[in-house]
Amino acid sequence: MAEEGQTIVSVVPDDEGRGKFKKCDEVAFYRRQMRGPSVEYTALLDTLMLTEKGALFEILESETQVRLLLSVSPCETGTVRVLIDELKPIKPRYRVPDVLTGEPQSAWLKVERQSKASVTLTWSSGRHQVRVWSFPFRLEILCEEEVIITFNSKGRLWFETLQEPPRGGSGRDSKEDHSGLWKETFRQFVDLKANGPSSVGADLCLHGFSHVYGLPEHADNLLLRDTGEGEPYRLYNLDVFAYDLYSGRGLYGSVPLLVAHKPDRTVGVFWLNASETFVNVHYSPHDQQDERAPPVKRRRVPPQTDVHWLSESGMIDCTVLLGPTPLQLFTQYAQLTGYQALPPLFALGYHQCRWNYDDEADVKAVDAGFDRHLIPYDVIWLDIEHTNGKRYFTWDPACFPDPLGLQRHLERRKRKLVVISDPHIKVDPKWSLYREAIDGGHFVKDREGKMYQGLCWPGESCYLDYSSPVTRAWYSRHFALDKFGGSTPSLFVWNDMNEPSVFGGPEQTMPKDAVHSGGWEHRDLHNLYGFYQHMSTAEGLITRSGGSERPFVLSRSFFAGSQRLGAVWTGDNVATWEYLKISIPMLLSLSVAGIAFCGADVGGFVQDPEPELLVRWYQAGALQPFFRGHSAKGTKRREPWLFGEEVTAAIRTVIQQRYCLLPYWYTVFHQAHTSGLPPLRPLWVEFPAEQSTFTVDNQYMIGGALLACPVTDPGVEEIRVLLPGSGEIWYDVHSAKMYKGGCTLSFPVTLDTVPVFQRGGTVVPRTQGCGSCTAELHLFPLDLTVALDSDGVAAGELYLDDGHSFDYRDRKAFCLRRFSMLSGRLLCRSASEEGEFDSDCVVQSVSILGIKSKPASVTVHVPGNVDVPSSVHYEEAGLMLTVGNLSLRVATDWDIQID
Repeated sequence: MAEEGQTIVSVVPDDEGRGKFKKCDEVAFYRRQMRGPSVEYTALLDTLMLTEKGALFEILESETQVRLLLSVSPCETGTVRVLIDELKPIKPRYRVPDVLTGEPQSAWLKVERQSKASVTLTWSSGRHQVRVWSFPFRLEILCEEEVIITFNSKGRLWFETLQEPPRGGSGRDSKEDHSGLWKETFRQFVDLKANGPSSVGADLCLHGFSHVYGLPEHADNLLLRDTGEGEPYRLYNLDVFAYDLYSGRGLYGSVPLLVAHKPDRTVGVFWLNASETFVNVHYSPHDQQDERAPPVKRRRVPPQTDVHWLSESGMIDCTVLLGPTPLQLFTQYAQLTGYQALPPLFALGYHQCRWNYDDEADVKAVDAGFDRHLIPYDVIWLDIEHTNGKRYFTWDPACFPDPLGLQRHLERRKRKLVVISDPHIKVDPKWSLYREAIDGGHFVKDREGKMYQGLCWPGESCYLDYSSPVTRAWYSRHFALDKFGGSTPSLFVWNDMNEPSVFGGPEQTMPKDAVHSGGWEHRDLHNLYGFYQHMSTAEGLITRSGGSERPFVLSRSFFAGSQRLGAVWTGDNVATWEYLKISIPMLLSLSVAGIAFCGADVGGFVQDPEPELLVRWYQAGALQPFFRGHSAKGTKRREPWLFGEEVTAAIRTVIQQRYCLLPYWYTVFHQAHTSGLPPLRPLWVEFPAEQSTFTVDNQYMIGGALLACPVTDPGVEEIRVLLPGSGEIWYDVHSAKMYKGGCTLSFPVTLDTVPVFQRGGTVVPRTQGCGSCTAELHLFPLDLTVALDSDGVAAGELYLDDGHSFDYRDRKAFCLRRFSMLSGRLLCRSASEEGEFDSDCVVQSVSILGIKSKPASVTVHVPGNVDVPSSVHYEEAGLMLTVGNLSLRVATDWDIQID
């Protein structure tokens, strides 16, 4: 599609090898901090001032006499925020906006103890304390007199103050600047620094911890590795095609949240900085002994983890989350950066995508193929080729001449269309959107003040400055039905290439010395770029509906807070078993860091999966939050029915099972939306005291009830599964067979099976059928699976609303029901004092697992009515009781008594 002299062709990019991405020793600020002299700071305790926002101290750097301002702000919800800025900067430093959902309400501090060496502050009940030591400066956070975290434990605090350019010239034009203070060169790219060196850094010691997680996005294990012998973890959003596995190199998104866990406590460290950031992790040996003491007096030194953060610019804004439970920590983080958006129900269904479906006839044929093969799906996607010459908000006039007709065709089948909208805008003076952006000043500038131009899919492109609220509002308005020609309310959006990706740019992204609204350099806010496009797109779809309908937007790039906006995926993966395997820890890391609506391209984006790999990937994807099949240009078509009936049947089965389980998925997403607890959970979240779970990342919990262990190796006939909890009971969801927890067992598998277990003590709702899409789920009654624990107890919830609007929020139009079984009696009751939703949903059957003997009688009772007749079947071999023919309305109270 080369036109008007354009040279960019839409093909899978040639990666040029990994040399185009920096290693840490090629980054000047990282070298300075790691190799530089030790800098000593003194906290001037006599400068203490207590305010409604916490405590203020001045900190003095011994050699230069530079003074910094330290702010310590505890919050009643269980967090402590540590801010360090220049006391008297020559101009303001960048402070990340829009990520925190509001300024946390600080608690009033009071002085508990004070000496010349330190001051101890406490708040509220006095359970927690903050102790500031004068020299060398360090800050301890204590719980009941036990030090939990020490800030500046190793004396790595680093704060380069902003400077005026050296006299006799800017200093930026000098031929040599080996330290990279004012000019830094990488390959052919020269980065000129308007403010000179401005990096910050700090270390924290996490006392008693030897397992830390988080810091997405990296293609690595869930448990963060010790970086002492290799590269640090890098947080710098980049377009990395077919990324290296088991690497700490930066990928498409960044969440600077680290979570530490031990059997009796979970804590977190949130480093709010949007510039390029590195994180070094060092574990102390688990059984280290104090070698300095004589043998008789030697004692075990408790474990600790040291974490060193280094960022290129901005200020130090570090919040410690005190937990102490995993749930409390997730809630604390959600209170800071926002809760996971409640997606429309269709977004939890299956999505079919390809770069690219050729034309309207192709889309309709694929749509019909799903119906013909009885495979449910909800959304079909169009990549960049659907546009007129890569001009977003347009349609190719030859291939997609009737987009309204296409969407109406899908609407009649109750399905949706998603189109791509990237942040680069084709340089085309004849295009009205380009001219509008020019006239409105909506593009990022280069360091000379001209419009920054880079290469991407359309050829020469300018990049929208989403950091500007004015530009975001302008962009949002383009999703209005009267602005986006050919769009309907059933059209949703996919933001790609928004790291931002710039072909041929430094590390294939925008130069750091590009300039945004307010005069901020791109280096200050690089990791926010995709977050802001995601925000602008989501707000555009909300505005399109007048604020009544929930949006759906998928973004490749993200930052802390992106969970409020929609979904993300793990980018350009490869159709190999290794990429299937790594997708699980990648999604768990995202989930731990609050990005709960996440998934990986099923089948792998590039290369052609063998049939067995494709089936195993569908099985895994069906058990993950965002479920989309996607493939690149040049790969073979891979709609589910193209690999023979055995493969088609296997894929049909897992997609149908996904749809039947959507009442449960929707309920755990409601839980994420209200508590911050992610749907996808590492085992240690549910079993925090079980150390055997701390390193497991090939299996996981879906909510609190289901344990999944996808098969990620070829030719497997048996798989080993850890069933945690020595007092737990687990039930195979396919056979209902019961197993005791606290051990690792081997289970046979075929191409049709994937191990999934229901935890004793839980209730899981499913629909009895699935139809062709989520809009038909309401036609099917529910089955409840009640899995009894060793005490014969079980409980679970079901959340219902209209599945698409904000009425659940604005009018409390929802229904939250709780099922609980105790002493042989199953109750259905309201689980919320607020909320009213008239639902016709009924429970048709109840299967109770773990009933040890056939009951004498089963009575179904609805208050105010005579007892409801039912069918009863007891399976002695499986210890399962099934009560059927019920038609019990979920929205009303009822109970089933088993004697």
